[in-house]
Amino acid sequence: MPLRNVVKEFAADSYYHVYNRGVYHQNVFMTEKDSSSFLNLFKIYLSEEQVHDINRRPVPHLRENVELLAYCLMPNHFHLLIYNKKSEGLTSLMRSVMTAYSIYFNKSHKRRGVLFESSYKASLIQNDDYLWHISRYIHLNPQDIGEDYKTYRYSSYPYYIGLKHAEWINPKKILEMHNDELSNYADFVKDYKAMRAERQQLKHFLADS
Repeated sequence: MPLRNVVKEFAADSYYHVYNRGVYHQNVFMTEKDSSSFLNLFKIYLSEEQVHDINRRPVPHLRENVELLAYCLMPNHFHLLIYNKKSEGLTSLMRSVMTAYSIYFNKSHKRRGVLFESSYKASLIQNDDYLWHISRYIHLNPQDIGEDYKTYRYSSYPYYIGLKHAEWINPKKILEMHNDELSNYADFVKDYKAMRAERQQLKHFLADS
């Protein structure tokens, strides 16, 4: 299960629930472009081929070091499920994403200063069953703001039920652990009664709860 403390050093071949929120709980995704820009950073860093910036300089190519397994962007925070292939993978990915997005956001919204309340928080997941449940916890977050998780635009849920596919996110790593068909995952998330009890239990283990 996730450890309560905030992890600063990361182990190879390990899974982490990564999350962060805006400083003073301020919104960090204010427009559709904001959310798209944040997700595009993962596409850049985790693409199969290395990407170059406008000056033709190679950007960090991290696909061999780390994988994104699930995500959900909320107005003032985000959740990620990460598989850390190499010890430095998660740190490299999050440093690159957070720095680039903060620069983009401040420039786009004509603001200065810190955007997030910390660099990010990460909880190590030591139990395989919790990987399954954490993915559901992440995908059900839109309900907290009155949104339908099945149609929410900024979560990886569509990738888990086969509606979307992309090289920079790997839902199969979770789905194949349980030998479940895609339809079974949809039923699992839909299980409202179990979800409510589980969400309360999971909050206890989050590092910023």
